[in-house]
Amino acid sequence: MKKILILLSIALVFVSCEKILFKEDVSSTSPQQNLDYLWHQADEKYAYFELKGVDWDQVKIDYSAKLYDGMSNDSLFQVMGGMLRELKDDHTNLISNFNISFFGVKNLGPDNFDWRVITDNYLPKNYYITGPFVHDFISNGEIGYVRFASFTGTVNNQNLDFVLKRYENTKGLILDLRENGGGAVSDIFKILSRFIDQETLVYYSRIKNGKGHNDFSEPEPTYVSPSSGIRYNKKVMVLIDRGTFSAGSFTSLATLAIPNMVLMGDTTGGGLGLPNGGQLPNGWTYRFSITQSLDLHKNNNYENGVPPDINVLFDWSDLTKDEVIERAILELQ
Repeated sequence: MKKILILLSIALVFVSCEKILFKEDVSSTSPQQNLDYLWHQADEKYAYFELKGVDWDQVKIDYSAKLYDGMSNDSLFQVMGGMLRELKDDHTNLISNFNISFFGVKNLGPDNFDWRVITDNYLPKNYYITGPFVHDFISNGEIGYVRFASFTGTVNNQNLDFVLKRYENTKGLILDLRENGGGAVSDIFKILSRFIDQETLVYYSRIKNGKGHNDFSEPEPTYVSPSSGIRYNKKVMVLIDRGTFSAGSFTSLATLAIPNMVLMGDTTGGGLGLPNGGQLPNGWTYRFSITQSLDLHKNNNYENGVPPDINVLFDWSDLTKDEVIERAILELQ
């Protein structure tokens, strides 16, 4: 229940802060006015300037110099989208009716996942699909493999109970979050509640509440409470990579507080700030992170990615095996 109250509190803060932080829009098609508007909105509300080390004043100068009279909407979009990409954050987007800007954080690291390699070499052809989970026994039935590709908001007690009951007698479990780009935050707590026996503090959050780059609310703790359903207390290897973003990174950060969960693979893509935004004078919309997630020491460093406990990379010269899964199996034997 506490985790639900925390989520509701965050939602209410977003509503109240929107009234404080987001002004009424003024109609204009002027390239300079739209760039200035977007720059000021980010300047006052984006949450990670200090961590990213971005000279936002210089960014404005550089991108204003790219504007010119009579430029097309497409050209203006490329300039303004490029300005937002300087923040290196895939929760930072410019959205029009013809394009969406993004940074592409997953490209900061090597590709570390191939589903075909897994289906060809590890899973039976009639593997199980239970709600958002794809799963079956691997390693001669000694280990359960669970692929969770997206936080769809469809995790529930029924599909979790079925999956965990099926693998209750295994040596360990592999939870594969590679290339999971995020989604519904509620899924995080439902999943993690199955791997703990007591209420567990997993991270802190704070929200941007003023115009200065370092104006934030006091950190609020986030807890996970144990489920009353089937729980799994053996070791769980959580597979991650640069494509593990947003809710995937939140889950990875939270596992640092859960002793039987071990991160393996490559550093996640970050995305630990919750996004919000508004509308530009020309009608385009934007969003960027207005919160920070902090570890148990109240540091915000993991926005740049949650590193694995055990680093393992995929070898693309040999598609008969997945090195990350192989190492996970070894750790669970």
